[in-house]
Amino acid sequence: MNDCLFFGFNKNPKLIKNEPETIITKPIQFKFENENEKQIKQISTSLFSTIFLFKNGKAIEYLTQEDSKQNPSKIQIEENIQKVTVGYENEAVLTSEGNVFAKGKDINLKEFINISSLIEDPNDRIIQDVVSGYNSIYLLTSNQNAYGIGSNYFGQLGSQSIQKTEKPILMMKNVSKIFSGNDSGHVFLLNSNQELFVCGYNQFGQVGLGESRKEETKIPKLAKIQNIPKGKIIDIQSGFYHSVMLIEQEDENQNPKRKLYSCGYNLYNGLGKYEDTYEFTEIKSSLFENDDNIIDFSVRSAHTLILTSNSKMIGFGHNQQGQLGTGDTENQLIPIQIELPKLRFDENIFNYHISCGYDRSFLYYSPPSFSNLEEDLIKLFRRKEFCNISFKTENGEIIEAHKLILKYRLNQNQNQIEKLQEIISNKSIKESNQIFEMIYSNRIINPKLYFEIKEIINSNEKIEETMKRIYLNENEKDFIIERKEKKYKFPKLILIMRSELYRGMFLSVTEDKSNKVTDYSELSNKSFQILEYWIYSNQIKEEIQITQEIIDEIQNWN
Repeated sequence: MNDCLFFGFNKNPKLIKNEPETIITKPIQFKFENENEKQIKQISTSLFSTIFLFKNGKAIEYLTQEDSKQNPSKIQIEENIQKVTVGYENEAVLTSEGNVFAKGKDINLKEFINISSLIEDPNDRIIQDVVSGYNSIYLLTSNQNAYGIGSNYFGQLGSQSIQKTEKPILMMKNVSKIFSGNDSGHVFLLNSNQELFVCGYNQFGQVGLGESRKEETKIPKLAKIQNIPKGKIIDIQSGFYHSVMLIEQEDENQNPKRKLYSCGYNLYNGLGKYEDTYEFTEIKSSLFENDDNIIDFSVRSAHTLILTSNSKMIGFGHNQQGQLGTGDTENQLIPIQIELPKLRFDENIFNYHISCGYDRSFLYYSPPSFSNLEEDLIKLFRRKEFCNISFKTENGEIIEAHKLILKYRLNQNQNQIEKLQEIISNKSIKESNQIFEMIYSNRIINPKLYFEIKEIINSNEKIEETMKRIYLNENEKDFIIERKEKKYKFPKLILIMRSELYRGMFLSVTEDKSNKVTDYSELSNKSFQILEYWIYSNQIKEEIQITQEIIDEIQNWN
């Protein structure tokens, strides 16, 4: 059963079937008609549409309807959906294959079409993330390149020469994250050195460039933001008039502490302050206690909702459609705590998430999950930094792969790589990519191609068992993790697949990539045993009872 709460305007589209088309000012239970729709992974909502994504990779959408009836429809995409995002008049979904399907007014698409296939460079069409803006969609590729498609009316695609585009255009290289919002006419791009760039609508100072730039209504070229608060940028979400940034810093005891900073026009006090600000300044409130931490937040046109580690939901800003859940329709000029009904998983507040739309909001529970090894393998396959063997396609194009992974995914025969090269030499770049994804994921993506390679693939062997074989091979271990005077060797390749911490360490252009020693003495014995087994097997031993404390420890590592 889902634990999902709804509050706000129950119209355009109507989401609560048994309630009238009216304002729902207090959080109420949201229920799906289909019992198979369980375990929500994500919700994305805007003025005209709401999309629910489930753990099984399926999604349904609720669209604006003239007849006022509730009419959810399944999104008809065969690939497993990993992320959904909706803008003012656009929708996009990211699939496990690295494709983005989208539709929208300013890309002139009434049905979901694969827009990632429209990227000019065929080697740059594997998408890692997708974000919707007001009437624009932004793509981040596995090669760390950012593309934009749709409206450029405010300069939000980083170009002065076009009004809009129906094909993705390259905005910036070496990008690690993209941030925007479904009401936002501006976009932020973060590079691997934690440098933040922005372009787009700036009439209200919402891009955070400071007092000197507030008169510039549009920023059509990427501009670097100089005065970023110290710490690690976790997230940035934008409304039409403002932006809110979540920064992780260390307190006086060197514990991670997350704080919110905002800038822009203080419409309905969407900034959480009393005055307009043109660069990011901290949102302060007595509701943020010393031992409390921000675990999630969501921003839309002029309201903000925050979820804290002490199980508090805090909101401020526009509330005329009940979108703050306070029980009335009064705008909140200062942060206020919202009363919540008893949740089914109170002890697991870290697994709750907030999603705000223009005039509605959701609070929902998404069960914890550890990363999927097959998906991680595919992501690594797309990262050129760890490719060390090349294959040539029929058109002479080069596709690169990981020799270590091929060693364990192909049958144990010295000639298998040569046989694979012979097959690839007669295939297009698209077919070659599909072949490697089948080898990495152990899934049949293209039956015809699979028939050609099945003789050389060790298809009966689970990837988890493959990882255990690497675990037993001392020659593949090259990184040391130290724990209470004992040393454990792990392959860097496996650590990169399994942990964002090590992925950032080994892929950084500035980080020393020597054989460092990492101390895990503070990790509990049980957590370390689980962690070690999971690193290789992607499994948790059945006899181990998983507690929230253990989940928190492992997820902090990951």
